[in-house]
Amino acid sequence: MDLRLPLMVAGLGLISLIGGCSPSDEKRPQSLEDKTAQFEQSLDAIADPKLKSAIASLGSSLLLLERAQQKLASKPIETEYGDDSMALLKHYPTPQALVDTYINGLFVLRKDSSSDYLTDLQPVFPFNFNIPAEFPFPHGLEWQSVTLSNKQVIAFQPEWSETDPGIQLSPSSSSLTNPDDLTVAYPFIEGLEVANANQPQPQSLQGKVEIIAPRRVVTFNLSKKDLGQTRSDDNLRITLRALEKNYAQVEVTNSAALASEVSDTPLNPLIVQARDKTGQFLSRAGSINEGPEQIAFYQTQLAQMQKQTAWSEAFEKQLDEQTQAFESKQVSHYTKVYFNGVIDTLEVNVLDFSSVTVTRKDLALPVRRFDRVTTDKTIQPLNLPIVVYDDQASTWLKSATLDQEQLKNSVRISQSVEDASAARIEFDHPKSFNDELLGASLSPGDTPLTFFTQNDQGKLGKPIELPPEAFVIDPIAATITYDLTLFPETPAYAVGSMPLFLADIEKGSVEASALPKGLELKENALIVDQKRFPAQDWRFFAKDGSGHYLKEILTVSHDAGAQGRDLFDVHYFYGKPTTLETYQRTDLETVEYGFEVKLDKAETAPPAD
Repeated sequence: MDLRLPLMVAGLGLISLIGGCSPSDEKRPQSLEDKTAQFEQSLDAIADPKLKSAIASLGSSLLLLERAQQKLASKPIETEYGDDSMALLKHYPTPQALVDTYINGLFVLRKDSSSDYLTDLQPVFPFNFNIPAEFPFPHGLEWQSVTLSNKQVIAFQPEWSETDPGIQLSPSSSSLTNPDDLTVAYPFIEGLEVANANQPQPQSLQGKVEIIAPRRVVTFNLSKKDLGQTRSDDNLRITLRALEKNYAQVEVTNSAALASEVSDTPLNPLIVQARDKTGQFLSRAGSINEGPEQIAFYQTQLAQMQKQTAWSEAFEKQLDEQTQAFESKQVSHYTKVYFNGVIDTLEVNVLDFSSVTVTRKDLALPVRRFDRVTTDKTIQPLNLPIVVYDDQASTWLKSATLDQEQLKNSVRISQSVEDASAARIEFDHPKSFNDELLGASLSPGDTPLTFFTQNDQGKLGKPIELPPEAFVIDPIAATITYDLTLFPETPAYAVGSMPLFLADIEKGSVEASALPKGLELKENALIVDQKRFPAQDWRFFAKDGSGHYLKEILTVSHDAGAQGRDLFDVHYFYGKPTTLETYQRTDLETVEYGFEVKLDKAETAPPAD
């Protein structure tokens, strides 16, 4: 039996926590630190290990909830925009169409490895799972084996074994950014060098996938006028319990029974989004999926545990029966969502799992090789039978019109003085499409810098004469490093100018049927002649007939030399482009960012004894 409170999202919480209070406690609320200390102390007095483990698990979860709730409630309201969590679903006519696109878009890339004893495989997914709500349907993907060029089938194992003498297929230990990557490991034989090319090569990756699609997804648009009201759509009822500046409480009831296929599957049928008065989506700060009744129930169970002196089967059965009885009465789903900004309107999307479609499929995916740079003049096809849109492209491209003032206003200055001999000042700004087109030929020019003391009024004092080795300016990285041990006086201010770089970008549009010389479309592949459209100066974004940007799968640079075109890039898209948007850097500006930085003080070492 799992006695832990089900935490659906890290950093959730809403409780008044653990046990009764004395009259003096009522006057002065007990701090969370005191509660935690008191709880940990109470655990020390429990002798029975099973009882101690159960109380520790549930009590710690409740404390975690309260800690997160305090953090969310006290967080300053600072506006931060995010993406539309439902954009993925909005592109497909039915939930099942999204499922089919996911499965039909899977393929496997062979990656270069630095070792003759390893070959890395990268499963490529048509959708990114880092959207706020992640992939919205219950799903599972399990890799089973790899078939090699000599017809040998290697079973998947969860980790590489040092004692296994054969070829192994296991999760990659070297890829932190792609946790789904796999590695084919060949045995190392002392005294026998075998080049990777002479090893049997992976030909196909086998696995199985299961995805559960809901009957439908229903969207409710709410505002302050809907507060306390219940809205209905067939078997779904939704009530807006609260709508404050930066959070909303929503409760939804499905009068139809949950489909038997998902009766034991943890589900989150609510995807709540908020817009401010600009109409933009606010990013989420955190959410709570346990209602007050649920929290009260768990608190009651914890209190019952704390009255026990030992764990018993009878007590465990009692808790199980209480839990089943409570859960059987829960016909609604509750959530409290915090946002980074002031809410104007709310969008609540309800996934109706009263009936579902379960898709199970055995996978046998060929292993493809698309090197980032190749000398092959032949263009490989990569035309997948799906269409996927890039919903982040329009936001990314906004900085194509970035001006000097916008660039300057986006700069954030940070300092580090932990190491007195390498103190740092960093001038950072959010990376953007404009940065992508800066190229490599940056000319920063002069970078004046003077350090000053502080006068008696706490203002800028006199300049400090310094040897050249006392500081280093890296204008390309926009950092200043200085050695305080070489300063004759303690600096209080740094005054100077840091160069920023701004690309002047010209936007164009061209139909696929009328491409200029140097651009060519073959199905879903855009071929770009690098002599006419060098990559450091040009970017291309594709749209299909819907007017949406197509997501790019990958790019291959061909350096064919005398065999054909000198140099050309091939961009592969999920779908067939009908229009190309072109972005050309026509000029590069150096923007002087003048600054006066009040320096953080370095900690002084205590005097030696």
